Amino acid sequence: MMFKRLAHVCIGADDLAETEKFYCELLGMEKAFDFVKDDKPFGFYAKAGETTYIEVFMQTETANLDRPIMKHFCLEVEDLDAVIAHCNSKGIETSAKKQGGDQSWQAWITDPSGVRIELMQYTDQSSQFTGNTVIVDW
Repeated sequence: MMFKRLAHVCIGADDLAETEKFYCELLGMEKAFDFVKDDKPFGFYAKAGETTYIEVFMQTETANLDRPIMKHFCLEVEDLDAVIAHCNSKGIETSAKKQGGDQSWQAWITDPSGVRIELMQYTDQSSQFTGNTVIVDW
């Protein structure tokens, strides 16, 4: 296979400091490094596990949240209940936990710029492992 794993997802941030706080302080990701442009903070990398990162850049144009280019990104977690409890303790609104058609557990959060984030815990029956087709009704 040509691909090893997702390297990073790049998102824009309306407020770089609030976005860094969300990912690094509230979600507990470690900041890997910063981007600087014209001697000012311009972005950063947040570690999302092993060699997978979230790349964030300051966004100067107005976002169109009704038709975003990126629908969402997904973070795999080991204990979804613990992550939901952590998010709630930090004031992050979290959707109810549910099992998706792929037989994986999921919940959803949104970052300060409106980027939707799926939190997913795989099961032994997850299509990601079994290859089973998922029938959707949404």
